Amino acid sequence: MDSMGSLDSIFKQLQMPAAIKLGAEEAPAENQQLELGGSQEIPILPLRGLVVYPMTAAPIRVGQPRSIKLVDDAVVSKQLIGLVASKDPEVPEPGAEDVYRVGTTATVHRLFKAPDETITLIMQGVQRIYIEEFTASEPYLKARVRQVPEEVETGLQVQALQRSIVDTFRRLAELLPAVPEELVLMTHNVESPLQLAYVIATHIRIDLENAQRLLEIDSAQEKLELLLSLLAKELEVVELGQKIQSEAQSEVEKAQREYFLREQLKAIQRELGEANEQQMEVEEFRRKIDEAKMPEEAEKEARRELDRLSKLPTAAAEYGVIRTYLDWLVNLPWQVETEDNLDIVHARQVLDEDHYDLEEIKERILEYLAVRKLKFERVEEREVEELVDKIRQEREGVILCFVGPPGTGKTSLGQSIARALGRKFIRHSLGGMRDEAEIRGHRRTYIGALPGRIVQALRRAGTNNPVFMLDEVDKIGSDFRGDPASALLEVLDPEQNREFRDHYLDVPFDLSQVMFICTANLLHPVPPPLRDRMEILELAGYTEREKVRIAQGYLIPRQRRENGLRKDEVSFTDGALREIIQKYTREAGVRNLERQIGRVCRKVATAIAEGKGEPLVRVTARSIAKHLGRPRFFPETALRTEIPGVATGLGWTSTGGDIQFFEATRMKGQKGFQITGQLGDVMKESAQAALSYVRSKSQDLGISDTFFEEMDIHLHVPAGAIPKDGPSAGVTMATALVSLLTGRKVRADVGMTGEITLRGQVLPVGGIKEKVLAAHRAGLRMVVLPKRNEKDLDDVPTDVRRVLKFVLVEHVDEVFRTALESDGH
Repeated sequence: MDSMGSLDSIFKQLQMPAAIKLGAEEAPAENQQLELGGSQEIPILPLRGLVVYPMTAAPIRVGQPRSIKLVDDAVVSKQLIGLVASKDPEVPEPGAEDVYRVGTTATVHRLFKAPDETITLIMQGVQRIYIEEFTASEPYLKARVRQVPEEVETGLQVQALQRSIVDTFRRLAELLPAVPEELVLMTHNVESPLQLAYVIATHIRIDLENAQRLLEIDSAQEKLELLLSLLAKELEVVELGQKIQSEAQSEVEKAQREYFLREQLKAIQRELGEANEQQMEVEEFRRKIDEAKMPEEAEKEARRELDRLSKLPTAAAEYGVIRTYLDWLVNLPWQVETEDNLDIVHARQVLDEDHYDLEEIKERILEYLAVRKLKFERVEEREVEELVDKIRQEREGVILCFVGPPGTGKTSLGQSIARALGRKFIRHSLGGMRDEAEIRGHRRTYIGALPGRIVQALRRAGTNNPVFMLDEVDKIGSDFRGDPASALLEVLDPEQNREFRDHYLDVPFDLSQVMFICTANLLHPVPPPLRDRMEILELAGYTEREKVRIAQGYLIPRQRRENGLRKDEVSFTDGALREIIQKYTREAGVRNLERQIGRVCRKVATAIAEGKGEPLVRVTARSIAKHLGRPRFFPETALRTEIPGVATGLGWTSTGGDIQFFEATRMKGQKGFQITGQLGDVMKESAQAALSYVRSKSQDLGISDTFFEEMDIHLHVPAGAIPKDGPSAGVTMATALVSLLTGRKVRADVGMTGEITLRGQVLPVGGIKEKVLAAHRAGLRMVVLPKRNEKDLDDVPTDVRRVLKFVLVEHVDEVFRTALESDGH
């Protein structure tokens, strides 16, 4: 195969004495041409990555045996050689189908044989040819070719193109040292547009397709137009490369200049006996390390890094990395802590001021304060007391997890605890976090590495014992970057967080004095190992009475203040608040209640600003619609259960408890049972169990034996867009089915919950407090619960237990007797 050698190396080789060429021999070139219109058989030499043009000379290196034989035969017979480009330069031995049909005839101008048996040729292009057919492939390619004449136009446009090409080539040659000046001068003297195009195309960088296209174009003017566009593109690329190289060179020179200036400045400072900036910075870090009172391991690491810093030039890349690391170490609150306010009476007062009810959580905080107070007062006794457990260290911090529906005050409770203790408060949301490095930080090997959020927050707080709230711990994600929940295991373990190691710091930091408080709406998404490390405190929803008290004591004063109103400009009656709670909100917390109160306050503020306001706006149950529009929620239990086949169930969601309706209907069919409402597998199995029990008791219930053979049953749970699951709806579905099949309506004021077995037993379920509060909100008067859930009623507020009637059952037949109306009703 044939390839083009380096132009520089070839021309240098030509300038050397013939003796050094290992016997250079010249092949006399004759002015041979094909006859116009005729055809002739000539040998074909395929070229790899090269197009040779007429009227130009090109160096070619030949190494394959068949190509060497072709050259030898052509030189001996003084025959023209057809030069054609190979379509794919990677093909080692191109055949007839691998080369272009348009090429150039050429003569061997000079020939040099190298010691490695390769031949270097200087070929002189003569004419453009077209291959009509290949006549032989061995020992080398031969083909019958004919001359392809070219059209040479004249006129002003061609002259303008020639001048533009010469000027563009001159500008390009100035940027390319490899282009000889003699070539540029020669282009000014070339008059033939064809020769100009071919000479310049031979000496610039052109891809193979465009080079072949230039050869195949018949019109000299079109050749010049194509060449001009290729020259302009090449000039743009070369100029851009020169600009980039120049900018890089400038940056290098700037860095060298700065280095020399710094060295001169150091020499001047040494002569004057002054310390340089780097020495001052090192001494400043040394002073801060002494003052930080770090643990032994951290101080040892800090001093080791400081020694490295003092030996590095400030321009070194690692200098900035070490400096940032030391800055983090010396600014962390290793021994800085806030003194706790151990006045329990004061703490109770602050907690009551900020939040209504929540007695269990308030008692837990007061217990923590009492323990801290006793430890502080009896510190001398404890020092002389002998340790029983010599392995486990004494726990000092507290790790709580508040679980409850939105709007029940979990996040604001953390701020209140910090205010009661007199500590700093930090809040960090974990919702959507997927990167473990958010907790532990990045290792210092990464560019731009930083500590995790825990260490960053402690530095901002400036104390090692803040109240640290980790919000939305149930909404942590995980992906290829790690599992943040697993990283929290060390942070929230009282026996491990004394020596928490952030990846960036890589030295232990004591988190045992931090009060960690996590919040979650649901407990089951929290991984069990993480759940095991926290003390779970559940916040259920509020009753209507509690919401009214919260609104009067907290929400209304806050909304008056936020909307610029005075106390004597707007007031709400308890009846108005109950109307808002029942008809404009449906939630376990009070967030939407506050939002509706804010709407009323804004309307009052607008009226006052426009000069239309009354001296005192008293919002009552009758006037609330004027401020908030038509009600959004209506009691619909009686309406929904007025026909057989509909029962009211009690469910539990992330936003608290709620009532659910279960509707059953029948139609002609063949024992079909369809369940809809986007139900989970557990709920579908409960429905199957309920139907199986009803079918097994069909005679006792007065249902015909042939009923199930002739009818299809469809059980639907409305709000089909909301996923539902769990076993607690078993008794409700069984009641709806019995109501449908017996024609007895379900009492409108009864709600129920409980899991059912195939034998009709009613098993206990969870979320009793939330479900009972939902029944109370919905206006129900009777609640059917599993007998084994009786103990859970202790968590239900007294005023709710006083209003509702609870029926505790062990068998589903008791549910039927309680919930279904009599036949004669």
